[in-house]
Amino acid sequence: MPHESNRASDEYGTTGRTSRIVELLTTQGERAGNALVYSSAYLAAIAMAEVAIAMVLLSLPPNPAPVVVGLVTFAVYTNDRLADVDTDAVSDPDRSAFVRRHRGALYVFASAAYGLAVAISVLGGPVALAVTLLPGAFWVAYAADWVPSVAPTLRRLKQVLVVNSLVVALAWATTLTALPVAFTDAAVTPATAVVFAYFLLRSFVDTEIPNVGDVEADRAIDVATLPVAFGVPATRRALYGVDLLTVGLVAGAVSGGALRVEFAVALGVGLAYSLVVTGLLGRVDDDALALASECEYLVVATALIGSLLLV
Repeated sequence: MPHESNRASDEYGTTGRTSRIVELLTTQGERAGNALVYSSAYLAAIAMAEVAIAMVLLSLPPNPAPVVVGLVTFAVYTNDRLADVDTDAVSDPDRSAFVRRHRGALYVFASAAYGLAVAISVLGGPVALAVTLLPGAFWVAYAADWVPSVAPTLRRLKQVLVVNSLVVALAWATTLTALPVAFTDAAVTPATAVVFAYFLLRSFVDTEIPNVGDVEADRAIDVATLPVAFGVPATRRALYGVDLLTVGLVAGAVSGGALRVEFAVALGVGLAYSLVVTGLLGRVDDDALALASECEYLVVATALIGSLLLV
């Protein structure tokens, strides 16, 4: 029966083409996802969400700060991955391979991103410009080999226990808080100090959680982190302490009138999420957990949107 045979052949051919299309789309989707993660583009998106959170908490009008911070975040973290491509081959070989393969393009994109961020920040005045340059200056101080002149046994500030994470946290807390304030010429208030302290504590946690997966690589190059120095269980307890300190900060801000109750509830949702993530340290895949910790701000942003819609 040739008619039925042709129909079966057509159906088989259609199924085969469909399978190939699905396989192609899946492969392209995986590549796109890897590019977003390995190139730091997803961190840029999260940083933009963080600035938006700061603007809502401080009741600031729309301004270019989220875009500038997103560009700076992409540039700084991409350059950091380019600088550490050799050591990342131990802790994250897939990311290291991606960075090696696209080294030239990543250099160009990172430079262009920072240049564009600086150009936009000029519109906000000298303070906005200075704040935009701050993360780059902190990264140079963090990663460059200038420390031996001060401490001969060390090569980089990145090697100094706790100080390394505090430097990163300080740079981002200052940028996330000060840039939207500078763009809008807003006054510095007690709420500004609360938002700065909140991002300082959260950024410290965000910096130490990925270090759990980098223990072997960090130990090989003498980088002191909490997991390297004290082990994962002690790191987990220390980060619980930082989370609870943040809870105290938020509660104190509400009682002092520096933070609205509905905003505090949204931050509390994020802190509950962080406590769960911290509790999983050393118990689930390290890379997945690092990504989950960075998504805390998406949880907070969603809760803030919900609180604003309910008001």
